[in-house]
Amino acid sequence: MKILAVADVECPALWEYYVRGRLDDYDLILACGDLKAAYLTFLVTMSHARLLYVPGNHDVTYPSNPPEGCEDIDCQLVSYNGVRILGLGGSLWYHEGPYQITEKQMKRRISKLRRAIKKAGGVDIVITHAPPRGLGDMNDPAHRGFESFVSLIEEYHPQFFIHGHTHMNYDIRIPQVLNHGGTQVINAYERYEFDYPVPCDRAAPLVWFTRHQEPKEFYEVLRRWQ
Repeated sequence: MKILAVADVECPALWEYYVRGRLDDYDLILACGDLKAAYLTFLVTMSHARLLYVPGNHDVTYPSNPPEGCEDIDCQLVSYNGVRILGLGGSLWYHEGPYQITEKQMKRRISKLRRAIKKAGGVDIVITHAPPRGLGDMNDPAHRGFESFVSLIEEYHPQFFIHGHTHMNYDIRIPQVLNHGGTQVINAYERYEFDYPVPCDRAAPLVWFTRHQEPKEFYEVLRRWQ
């Protein structure tokens, strides 16, 4: 299964300068936040792939204007062609704004998913907006990663942990791929493609292990920013 991961900035080659057929080979697109809804709608329309996404801290318009034809898997566990995919959007809280939560709140979100992960027998790919703490993040308050993501990796050992948020042009020393305990931690800034070693039936359904809804207080700040 050929997978395209995208985050943070719209890739000109896949949008403004798109050439017909350029997206044909992808079986799955994973979007890690801070991307225009119109861009995600374009990608899913021009490709034959299913598109799964989580929101970034700047995606304030998603609730009222979501990407069409795409699946929001924020705080959800799904399976596609037998590949178990967990989504956790948002960034670490650094000032009042949309899709920012504390370390304690993220830990609570992950705890709610434990039963579903156990039922599914584990997780293969995690997609987030923010990085794990100390694995491709930065030291400024806006771009620190979540410590709970490190714990998640060490407990469940997914094959891939894919995130955005730390733009590669912020610092040339930011690595795009890291390894932590056998998990590849990938910064999907703009675009990153990789293969997952399973055959893909593009007509296969998306299986939902969860249908969580965030508590109302999670969206209070978000509503004030719309």
